[in-house]
Amino acid sequence: MLDKDSVLDEIFSSDADGILDTKPKATPAQNEDQRLVSTFEEINIFVDEHGKEPIRNMADMHEAKLFSRLKGLREQEDKIEQLREHDRHGLFEAEEEIEINSIDDIFGGDDFGLLEDEEDIFTLTHVEKYDANKAKADFVATRDKCEEFEKYEDLFKECQADLRENRRKLVPSIERQLHVGTFCVLDGVLLYITEIKHAQRGNSNKLNRRTLLIFENGTQSRMLLRSLGKRLKDSGKMVTAREGEELANLNQISADDESTGYIYVLKSKSEDDRIKSKANLFKIGFSSTAIKERIKNAENEPTYLMAPVSLVSAYETYNMNPHKLEQLMHRFFGNSCLDIDIQGNDGKIHRPREWFIAPIDVIESAIELIISGSIVGYRYDTEIEKIVQN
Repeated sequence: MLDKDSVLDEIFSSDADGILDTKPKATPAQNEDQRLVSTFEEINIFVDEHGKEPIRNMADMHEAKLFSRLKGLREQEDKIEQLREHDRHGLFEAEEEIEINSIDDIFGGDDFGLLEDEEDIFTLTHVEKYDANKAKADFVATRDKCEEFEKYEDLFKECQADLRENRRKLVPSIERQLHVGTFCVLDGVLLYITEIKHAQRGNSNKLNRRTLLIFENGTQSRMLLRSLGKRLKDSGKMVTAREGEELANLNQISADDESTGYIYVLKSKSEDDRIKSKANLFKIGFSSTAIKERIKNAENEPTYLMAPVSLVSAYETYNMNPHKLEQLMHRFFGNSCLDIDIQGNDGKIHRPREWFIAPIDVIESAIELIISGSIVGYRYDTEIEKIVQN
């Protein structure tokens, strides 16, 4: 009796040209060579988004199909030669064969130490403990329909108009310049970065961020920021900010940019009723040094309301002008700034100006708008406690 997986592998492996793909064609008919490149590009995109080549995963038929297709292509020298220039991940690079003539050759070729026997079989030294956060960070980024596309449609129209009238330009992408509010063009499609999550460690144990990308064709994706950077470098461009914008000099990031510090959000642990009674009271500040070092003496500093504080969130910044940041925050949240007199240890009266009354999600959104340079188009409405367009 034939094994079900083997039969599927054989079927998909023989489909090197993607004949079995059932997606409706949105473009004119492709010739055989174009179809071959197009089907191989699906494998490249999978590696971009997962950081690994597809495996025979029968729980995911799409991945299983790509695995079988790649396996079939590797067995056809003519296909390999046709696709060599498109093989940006080295999927067709030949592995060095090790000649085995003795036991020493076997152990000498055991690069991963799989044959070592220092511990018993019940000691799992190479199996990671399940981490829910890590698993969440590694989930597959796919494109699906954006249910709230109407919220972004006008932004795309404005960006296209700016490009036509040379108010914006297409430039090579630098990953560290990708922020919330940035427009890019990927594979000929305009996209908008609307969300960048806090960094998490993935399977490679490297820090990465999950994004929310809205595409002009009405789809969305939660691609990793590092994957987006690589894709843009290979087949995309970044759209510059609109010329003449107020924040043109806020983020002057270049290829030689350096980290200048952190924007941080703090919550007070004060027992003073004037402070304790305010549920959404937060301090937004900038520090060029480690935040924990900066706030360790908070209970003795008027700027921290003479009380301990807890760190709510932090954002690393590049080439940020702290004075301009302070001016922007005061202007944006000016109507919700805490008005209080604090007596310092020196007996003098101080009036801290970096504490604001606003929900934390609103504050974090404002910071992202500042970093992206698009905050000039928005304002904070204290009555409904939301950020609205001007």
